Amino acid sequence: MSQQHFNDELCEFIAAASTPFHAVAELSRRLDAGGFRKIPEDGVRDLAAGGRYYLTRNDSSIIAFICGSQSPPVEGIRMVGAHTDSPCLMVKPQPEKLRNGCFQLAVHVYGGALLNPWFDRDLSLAGRVSFQCGDGQLRTALIDYRAPLATIPSLAIHLDRDANTGRTVNPQTDVLPILFQQAGEDPADFRALLKARLLEEHPDCNVQEVLDYELSFYDTQGPAVIGLQHEFIASARLDNLLSCFVGLKALLQSDGTASSLLVCNDHEEVGSLSAAGAQGPMLSSLLKRLAGNEHALAELVERSLMISADNAHAIHPNFADKHDDNHGPLMNRGPVIKVNASQRYASNSETTGFFRMLAAAQQVPVQAFVVRNDMGCGSTIGPITAGITGIRTIDIGVPTLGMHSIRETAGAQDAWNLSRVLRSFYDYRGPLAAR
Repeated sequence: MSQQHFNDELCEFIAAASTPFHAVAELSRRLDAGGFRKIPEDGVRDLAAGGRYYLTRNDSSIIAFICGSQSPPVEGIRMVGAHTDSPCLMVKPQPEKLRNGCFQLAVHVYGGALLNPWFDRDLSLAGRVSFQCGDGQLRTALIDYRAPLATIPSLAIHLDRDANTGRTVNPQTDVLPILFQQAGEDPADFRALLKARLLEEHPDCNVQEVLDYELSFYDTQGPAVIGLQHEFIASARLDNLLSCFVGLKALLQSDGTASSLLVCNDHEEVGSLSAAGAQGPMLSSLLKRLAGNEHALAELVERSLMISADNAHAIHPNFADKHDDNHGPLMNRGPVIKVNASQRYASNSETTGFFRMLAAAQQVPVQAFVVRNDMGCGSTIGPITAGITGIRTIDIGVPTLGMHSIRETAGAQDAWNLSRVLRSFYDYRGPLAAR
């Protein structure tokens, strides 16, 4: 597969994955096409050598794995981790507002969203809806309006002369999307609007009543390869759907000889503490079942390694002083190893040495990121996964500009190069620990 084809497919994947629910649905579709079989979480038994399986939780987290020629405790598992969620605006439970003839929806701010770029964008709405059917049963379904149906207009500079020097965004009052104009005094019933959409997307679902929902606004501008020399990828949700896709492609293209696993968790942007998050039991429960007993689990942990893939901060040419002098990653110069002495990242000298060895074998350059001592450092699923499972972990990522904006930018070569390294990791037959 060429780099151009890879990036085209990456853009198609992100466009389809408008929410974590849609990301897992798209990952599942591609795994099905690649010969993987979905199993229930309590169905991890009698797995065949060479078998390809996946399971999901909450429709928003997924683990795909290949059973190698030897049992996992004997050779360990090659693991890649990423997350399906991104900062966004989510609809509140009783969201309807009618102000000055405009029907609006109240929203939660999910994660550490950069709010200013949300203004004056063409927004759509997607997510999961729970409803009662005509037979009285509780069901769920995914919806995605796809078309632009809302906007958050900026306040004109004529009414705020300090807009370019001192404007701040109040997340409670300033970011309510406008959906349409409405006459009268009582706002429209949002659940009735959702019921109509459900019947349109799922005509056979027999909706009696919409009970609840998890819906997110998103920018309808599609992903694109941009730049005068086509050297950048611009898109919403690059953090961290790019890593989900890269891990997926590497797993699908691996030879399947070694035991390999991809986990994509929800809720990373809000701390990962949930049933479907990395701080929940999803991965550790699977590993226990794959091992079979405590002694075998200890062997599996000792012989396994996790690569936590989550986007890194590329050096911004207008704000170079925000980076440590020797640790400002450049786009299109290779994946970034993230290091933090306070364990905000899980990388250590052993795991970083192993990753450098893999990258060198593929002739892929590697960079390093260390946050300035006078700035706070973010974190990833890496330290959480390492702390819960005990598995040695490295934190890496593709350098990205505008992280947590409604539209982010990454290098067109970097995802492709990272996929080559991750594929070699999945196919690596040597020991995963230093000798």
